Amino acid sequence: MIKRQRPWGSTFYRGRVLTASFLLLTACLLGALAGCALIHTNGKPDALIQPDQIRLADDIHLAREGWPSARWWAVYGDPQLDALIDRALANAPTMVIARSRVAQAKSNVELVKAGSSLQVTALALLDREHVSANGFIGPFAGNNPALGISGPWYTEGIVGLGASLNVDIWGKQRALVAASLGEHNARLAEESAVELEISTDVAQLYYGIQTTYALIDLLDQSRQVAAFAVETHEARATRGLEPRTRVEEARAQQFAVTRQIVAAQTQVKQFRESLRALIGAGPDTLPDIEPVPLPQQSQASLPATLSYDLLARRPDLQAMRWYVESSFHRIDAAKAAFYPSFDIKAFFGVDALHLGDLFTHASQQINFIPGLYLPIFDGGRLNANLSGTRAVSNTLIEQYNQAVLDAVRDVAQTGNRLQDLDTEAQLQSQKVQAVTFVRDSAEAHYARGLGSRFTAMEARLPVIAEQAALLDINGQRLSQEIALAKALGGGYRADPPVELKPR
Repeated sequence: MIKRQRPWGSTFYRGRVLTASFLLLTACLLGALAGCALIHTNGKPDALIQPDQIRLADDIHLAREGWPSARWWAVYGDPQLDALIDRALANAPTMVIARSRVAQAKSNVELVKAGSSLQVTALALLDREHVSANGFIGPFAGNNPALGISGPWYTEGIVGLGASLNVDIWGKQRALVAASLGEHNARLAEESAVELEISTDVAQLYYGIQTTYALIDLLDQSRQVAAFAVETHEARATRGLEPRTRVEEARAQQFAVTRQIVAAQTQVKQFRESLRALIGAGPDTLPDIEPVPLPQQSQASLPATLSYDLLARRPDLQAMRWYVESSFHRIDAAKAAFYPSFDIKAFFGVDALHLGDLFTHASQQINFIPGLYLPIFDGGRLNANLSGTRAVSNTLIEQYNQAVLDAVRDVAQTGNRLQDLDTEAQLQSQKVQAVTFVRDSAEAHYARGLGSRFTAMEARLPVIAEQAALLDINGQRLSQEIALAKALGGGYRADPPVELKPR
């Protein structure tokens, strides 16, 4: 037997070839890396508002100590109000929309997370194919059973499992997940902001109705006095004791009071319709609102000063901070898009041109495909994406800065107005006491026969007028208390504000 000798140096030659191939591949990779798209328009983040700006001026102090509680409206002890707000928070269309947005944001988080997980797909494919005699597999177009060729028609079958995995080397996918989580947290805060908006709107409408009820009661008293005046002047005019003009003047006053009552009743109806639309009640499902006395003294729990805590208690500010934080993560993802990406694809199954051979050992097919993708020339697409992402982030930063300044302004203006109304209420109460003394004196004179009943009745009008003025002040004060509770976040307390780190 003659042995065929291996050519001398073949091993060395092959080693040289492999070494050369490796060096060539390395050079290609280095060249591709050097030719990757470069970051040209990174930009700089806008400055965030400083904590020392989140405070009131030294000459503005809120009226009381502490912050509003979560169910801030419960301090008024009104079961009707409690039931209306609970119903609104459960069924109001705007609440349903807010919850839907939270659910959508949660789905987006799960969708983005899935992009970085292992993907496995079951595959079953049946292909009835006519082979072209002039194509790459032209020899199979013939019919030669001895060679296993039965063309030109074939029924190909593929059955197996395909898998893919995106290897997140540069953190692009992690940044997208963090961005989606930030948007989800922002939606949660927005849901709380909607709850606060609805609860304060319901309280404002409810106490608007109660204030108008009280005004109607005072106007009804005034109308009774006006009716007595008409009767008195009518009797005197009939006896020739005074001219008819006094009767018409009294009747005009009576009409004026009646018109005010009608206007107040119309206002109640408008408040009710606004309340019905707010809580999503049907034409016959809004319960009757019974008159109750207004809270005589402020029961709201309010801080003496304002500080960084406002960021944690205002849901709208929390939402803005989360949107800003999310934008930072999107910038990270836009930067990571400039770097190479790596993924792995695999397939295991069977593939055969004849269905009868499909599940045989010879038909097994295994594919393992690592892939490296390098952005080299993209026409400026990646830089445009980074520039646009940075611009969106800076816009959100400025919107957040303005929202903080507006929040401090709202607290300052509402708190200052509430203090002024407290002072006005005290002065007006003293005025009511003064005119009440005059009325009581006139009624005492009438009781002792020292004065007329007409004089005693007319002495009630100044008291009613001043009581109406005091009612208006108390209504405004109650409205400002509710507005201030809203400006302070209404007792909302989430986690501490996220620490914003621009990049």
